[in-house]
Amino acid sequence: MDGFSDLAFFSLLMRHGSLAAAAQQLGITPPAVSKRLAALERRLGVRLLHRTTRRISLTPEGETYLVDGARVLAELDALERTVAGSRATPMGLLRISATLGFGRRHIAPALSVFAREFPEVEAQLHLSDRPVNLVEQGFDMQIRFGELPDARLTARLLAHNRRLLCAAPAYLQRAGTPATPRELAQHACIFLRERDETFGTWHMSQGARQETIKVRGPLSSNDGESTLAWALDGHGILLRSQWDVAELLRQGALLPVLADWSLPSADIYAVFPTRSHLSAKTRALVDFLLLRFEPHRREDGGW
Repeated sequence: MDGFSDLAFFSLLMRHGSLAAAAQQLGITPPAVSKRLAALERRLGVRLLHRTTRRISLTPEGETYLVDGARVLAELDALERTVAGSRATPMGLLRISATLGFGRRHIAPALSVFAREFPEVEAQLHLSDRPVNLVEQGFDMQIRFGELPDARLTARLLAHNRRLLCAAPAYLQRAGTPATPRELAQHACIFLRERDETFGTWHMSQGARQETIKVRGPLSSNDGESTLAWALDGHGILLRSQWDVAELLRQGALLPVLADWSLPSADIYAVFPTRSHLSAKTRALVDFLLLRFEPHRREDGGW
């Protein structure tokens, strides 16, 4: 097998995440995939993957081969299109990761429109509130909240998004409205367990003043819809993103709490592996999402 063929094989293997899934996609047996991978590692003289019966993961050499190989394949694709005299057309499989709530409410409808505009792109949306590794899991793009965890990634701001404290009128009427962050410790608070955030600790600021508050409450979940329903039922004070509660605040179903204090922002980004050239399909989706979310890049978020 030539180098370009090996790069394409390895990229497909990591995109599907297992030897069995790659074999099914290629129409061959898992032992044949394993044999080809072993031949590739012998040719390079390094181990590319750690393999167990349940999963595969990249070695440092495998990560370099995958990331730089994707750039080489993209450059080859661009070169062939240039030589053929045709303009690069967005086409092929595009794998996108997003969180459950935001993905369902905003990314899935956006992809419905995108699919009509770019019928040659096969968009595959993966929704999960568990962290994903774009490189290891073979995603082309992730919709992410907050700062980038990895310098190997590139991000484009889609929308400003503040975090807010809010509660149902019935709860505030029964328990009172806190006037300072420290008073939150005497209130029932509803927790959303998200990623690597410190559970039960809220960080607030007002100008130069900083407050770190340890709060407590009877209800918590890793599902945003559940915590929102509990807040609407009057169980306590909830910390949620602006995109999720803005309409409920406008309707009066929820009321803001300590609105003159700020919480860490959760701006929304389209994130993709850093490459010298984006594929036509990824660039098309980035440009499409930037245009769609343009009203939400105002400082108030536009939600």
